[in-house]
Amino acid sequence: MTWSLERPIRVAVLGAGGLGRAACRLISAKRELQLTAICDSKSALASPEGLDSRSLGAGAGELGASRCDDPIGAVLGHAAWFDALLVTLPNMPNEFIPGVVGRAIDAAPGVVCVDVLKRTRAVELMYELEAGAKRTQSVVLTGCGATPGLLSAAAVLAAQSFIEVERVDIWWGVGIANWEAYKATIREDIAHLPGYTVERAKAMTDADVDALLERTNGLLELRHMEHADDVLLERVGVVQSQDQVEVGGVMDTRHPKKPVSTTMTLTGITLDGKRASHRFILGDDTTMAANVLGPALGYLKRGIWMKQHGLCGVFGSTEFLPMVVR
Repeated sequence: MTWSLERPIRVAVLGAGGLGRAACRLISAKRELQLTAICDSKSALASPEGLDSRSLGAGAGELGASRCDDPIGAVLGHAAWFDALLVTLPNMPNEFIPGVVGRAIDAAPGVVCVDVLKRTRAVELMYELEAGAKRTQSVVLTGCGATPGLLSAAAVLAAQSFIEVERVDIWWGVGIANWEAYKATIREDIAHLPGYTVERAKAMTDADVDALLERTNGLLELRHMEHADDVLLERVGVVQSQDQVEVGGVMDTRHPKKPVSTTMTLTGITLDGKRASHRFILGDDTTMAANVLGPALGYLKRGIWMKQHGLCGVFGSTEFLPMVVR
């Protein structure tokens, strides 16, 4: 029997930066989804009839949203108008988005909440919301972007060919024409550079970021990243230690072409005692937004399915497969 939705899933998007705006465009292309609320850092807008995401420009304000002191609270105040929250807010410090999600499950009991968190510590904090999510019969799916998310889920599938997984290596490439389109994402990545911290990256002005990118010719090469693929893969038993997972990549902030292909390579020992590797390669013409938001919306639909089947709590992207959103 094919499972289907009786009506579109009503989605609220928290965050109207580069990823938030792209999410709204993707939602508008899906007949199973309807955008009913959105906020940026200064304004919010919600409508039970749905919002026209095609008119979204630089922020929620361009949809006719009113300025307010607490945009997140304004969206949560209309909990009856949405079924699920997609969180695309910047996550600095690590406690920020876990705090927002904790607030959401209290304000909107029974909500499905999906994030695209990247840092290990932030995802660990998300799991501490388990009791609250179960108490309110809510579903929280964390780390549901590209990495972690798409690539860590692929690692779970790849692991099935082996009796022992030795390591998982993720090497990503991202190209964007102008760093200002994804300011929050780039600041989060800068925090992974040697000598930088989340606090230092958050405190950088736009001029500081411009100066850094000028010194690197617009390229950021990151290694040994604190990416939550490690805790998510350890949680489901793909690896025995987080040290077996390595994440790094190259971001070009001046050109849309990826500087390197994005790959997930899982190496392990087979039943016959041979060492082998599976490699999952993303198409070079798929954008960061597509690879982050496509899986996130697939997990959002999975979250609705989980709620309908009585599965509540906090789950990572490695614990369930995303569903295809039509």
